[in-house]
Parts: sequence; structure tokens; C-alpha cells
Amino acid sequence: MESDIEYIQLFMAYESDDMPVIYFYEVDLKDNRFVLREMEVFADRTVKIENDFYRDVIEVCSIPTVDEFNAKVWGEGFYATIISKEEFDEIWNTRNYGGSLDAI
Repeated sequence: MESDIEYIQLFMAYESDDMPVIYFYEVDLKDNRFVLREMEVFADRTVKIENDFYRDVIEVCSIPTVDEFNAKVWGEGFYATIISKEEFDEIWNTRNYGGSLDAI
């Protein structure tokens, strides 16, 4: 099943302290690129875990590909990269992110 899952790290341009600067997505490639798990990292390095990504949404949308994010299809403030399952799980399990807060 792991080959049917993609892990994305999405950097966002800083807007404010209450907006995430990084999103992590576990994407199900066999189910219309829907999110299985999601995390948000804020400028103060707080990690927020989301077990039910679609809980408060009216319409369920799939996650764009890394290429779409980086081609600026969804706006200028995004940069995405593929990460490993191990990287994703380490942050998920520890609720700790020690990496860069920007894509540069």
C-alpha cells in the first residue's frame, strides 16, 4: 500500500503567526489524492495534528500534485516537495519539527 501513498511538504509564504507556514500531507493516490493525515507547522514551530482533514469542509477536494503547487497553479506563495514516510511519521509521532520554516 505504501506505493499508493505520497507524502508532501508544502511551504507557505508567511502571513501571520496564526497561519501555518508548512503543511504536511499524507495523500492517497488510489483515492483521488484525498488526504489521510495532515499536519500544520506554525512560525513558532508549534505542530498541529489533524486526524480528520475533511471534518469542517463543505466540499471534499483532492490535494494538488507537487508539480501543480510549484507551477504556481494555486498561487505564488507555495513551494512543495515530496518527503519520505519516515520523515512524515517522525513529525507525526513526536509533534516536533526541527527543519527549515521556508523553502530556501
